Amino acid sequence: MTDYFMGIDNGGTTTKVCIFDGNGRQVGSASRSLPLSLPFSGHTERDMEVLWRANCEAIREAIAGSGIAPGSLRGLASTGHGKGLYLWGRNGKPARPGIVSTDSRATAIVEAWKRDGTAQKAFEKTCQSVLACQPVALLRWIKENEPGVLEATQWIFEVKDYIRFRLTGEAFAETTDYSGSSLMNLREGRFDEELLELFGIGGLADRLPPLRGSTEACGNVTREAAEATGLPVGLPVAGGMFDIDACAAAVDVLDETNVCVIAGTWSINEYVSPKPVLDGSIMMNSIFCVPGYFLVEECSPTSAGNNEWFTSLFLGEERRAAEAEGVSIYEYAGRLASAVPADGQGIVFLPYIFGSQYDPRARACFVGMEPSTTRAELIRAVYEGIAFGHMVHLEKLLASRKTPKAIRLAGGAAKSPLWSQIFADVIGLPVETVEADELGTLGCAMAAAVAAGFHPDLRTAATSMVRIGRRHEPDAATSTIYAKKLARHRAVSEALSGLWKGEGS
Repeated sequence: MTDYFMGIDNGGTTTKVCIFDGNGRQVGSASRSLPLSLPFSGHTERDMEVLWRANCEAIREAIAGSGIAPGSLRGLASTGHGKGLYLWGRNGKPARPGIVSTDSRATAIVEAWKRDGTAQKAFEKTCQSVLACQPVALLRWIKENEPGVLEATQWIFEVKDYIRFRLTGEAFAETTDYSGSSLMNLREGRFDEELLELFGIGGLADRLPPLRGSTEACGNVTREAAEATGLPVGLPVAGGMFDIDACAAAVDVLDETNVCVIAGTWSINEYVSPKPVLDGSIMMNSIFCVPGYFLVEECSPTSAGNNEWFTSLFLGEERRAAEAEGVSIYEYAGRLASAVPADGQGIVFLPYIFGSQYDPRARACFVGMEPSTTRAELIRAVYEGIAFGHMVHLEKLLASRKTPKAIRLAGGAAKSPLWSQIFADVIGLPVETVEADELGTLGCAMAAAVAAGFHPDLRTAATSMVRIGRRHEPDAATSTIYAKKLARHRAVSEALSGLWKGEGS
């Protein structure tokens, strides 16, 4: 009997479930859209029970569509958006709605920490900048604004650890995810009560679950979860990993050769290093899913989530035309954009629908439109603006290491040959994609295969389960055009920065 492994990915907008064999061949998949609640400006939340039911439905559908016997599954692991916050109550129910990684409600708290020196003092232990969407800032906000919630909380979860808890009934904190939370001492690889006290959330240590590694066993599917999902009772569940680790594993960025760029809801730009970058030039260091390595990262919510917003809001006519042709709206839009050359429009799109690289209050806009502007030009401007947003991060990231052999591209942009080429031309390095539809789930399936003993480690798993697909070489002439457009993109962003702070008129 062939062995199969399941990966579950709960991102900013969608739950995805995929089943792979031990060679990385996908045999089944399913997804569910995840509704967001926006109760106030800057608040992005999700009903945790609705989230769980969406996972159960997607798991059942993936198994049914795969045609495999559930008993041939040998393990599963989950991933999900990093940061955010999911609290489980002492009453056996969610303590409040889950908070998604695009949330910016704690901006003022983080700014105060930066002013009074708390952030700098914490950096000595966390090795990362404090972000408004991190659990540490959200916990402080809840303490100040929702009295009683933390007292009623039993467990502090990240999204994938919450889903694993519902599957197994056992609470664990997987290390890669929590190492990006500013709750951990990265130098010592542990939760740190002194950090909690420093951030004004002391007394919560007993609500942080025990730490486990990505490929460690973290329980088995319970009978209750099996009835809800169709999974076999007792199926082993691995720790899983932060989605940025899962994508890095799935594109075989498991050593220092290449750089991983993930164009999803968040702009994730990262490389693997045996040492963290501690001079303050890089936004984030976290513990990687390969023992002995750190993930060095620059990130912001400025990536393909902006394209989803733009497509949903402005491309209704194009969506209808795509449906009539029997193609996806993204394929149809890509065809329109491909007819616009790199120097065919001068529109600047700032991909700030969820905030900018360094200011959560920044907002998206188009600059430079005229009466003759077409939707195709706007689509191209969105593609370029998102690539420029990644380049802002990559300039900092690449300054801290040797030039990589290639950029391994994941996320929505990797599915589009045009957009992948734009990334190559903007960055000025070869861009490679991987033959897999859902990289987060593939990375988790790899972790599940290691935990089940099918592969000895993630690097060995990658040799069998990862296949490189397209390679895009940068075009020198187009790169020159994009260097000028990037300068304009940066100038527009800087010119508008005062508006986000309420200083403009």
